[in-house]
Amino acid sequence: MRGWWQDLTDLVLPAECGGCGTPRTVLCDGCRAALSGAVPRRVRPVPEPPGLPAVYAAAPYADEVRAALLAHKERGALALVGALGTALAGAVRAGFPEALTVRTARSVRIVASWADRATGSAGGDTGGVTADPARGACAGGPVLLVPVPSAPWAVRARGHDPVRRIALVAAAELRRSGASVRVAPVLRQRRAVADQAGLNSRQRLANLAGALEVSAGGARLLAGGSVVLVDDLVTTGSTLAEAARAVREAMGPEGSGGAGAETTAVYRRAAWEGREERTAGAREARAQWTRDAPGKAEANALRWPIRAAVVAAAPDSFEMNRN
Repeated sequence: MRGWWQDLTDLVLPAECGGCGTPRTVLCDGCRAALSGAVPRRVRPVPEPPGLPAVYAAAPYADEVRAALLAHKERGALALVGALGTALAGAVRAGFPEALTVRTARSVRIVASWADRATGSAGGDTGGVTADPARGACAGGPVLLVPVPSAPWAVRARGHDPVRRIALVAAAELRRSGASVRVAPVLRQRRAVADQAGLNSRQRLANLAGALEVSAGGARLLAGGSVVLVDDLVTTGSTLAEAARAVREAMGPEGSGGAGAETTAVYRRAAWEGREERTAGAREARAQWTRDAPGKAEANALRWPIRAAVVAAAPDSFEMNRN
């Protein structure tokens, strides 16, 4: 467990840049530009796991960005959280501009311009959300940043929860522009999972299937706003797909906070193929489990579409961007 004196020392007297090692700076200008200098973009892992929401990332996971994320997560370089949170806020803006409409007409134009640059279009899909500039948020309620949870043992070993810490900074950054944003840490692990290191995409999907759930009372909180799942990194997309499944299951097919049995079935089929398992459901339900089966969109429907935002993504997921 880190001591308070070590945290204070990191904040006041940074030893070296978290990205490249330049002395006496938290993050040098070059590494800061690598992290937040480009417009965040939508990324798609290959193969893309079923149930994965639209994911936006601030930077490719390589070189200085990789070093900074690892320094914050594994070595407790807490002073990096400001830069990482700012990068995550940019990814949230790019992925959910219609829910981050702010008070002034000028700010509305800025947010819309950011979204257009990220998608390469003259306008984005609103996903059914109505912007209300007078309220500084979408008409459906606040944007809720839902951190992907770390395993309890990992939080204890690191002495902090890196994703939740970054999400808090990102929310504060977005609120400064007038948007209504809160962090909603409602996801938790309901069973242990194996270490993901060394697993391929199919094995990760099977390892995580059914591992997450929304805590008691969490569905009512999520039903009041627009959900953005947040994480520090996406590689195969398996973790975000499982997080989305848990949220959909808790909120029900219409986002009302009820049970979503059909949503669970849609996800389980895809995940269980990886470990060659089958379920003993009715034949009528089995016909709907495939990813492209009729009725899947209705089973997965939510009042507000789930989005996801991360600090970094695997470089090849940027290369396969098909926006």
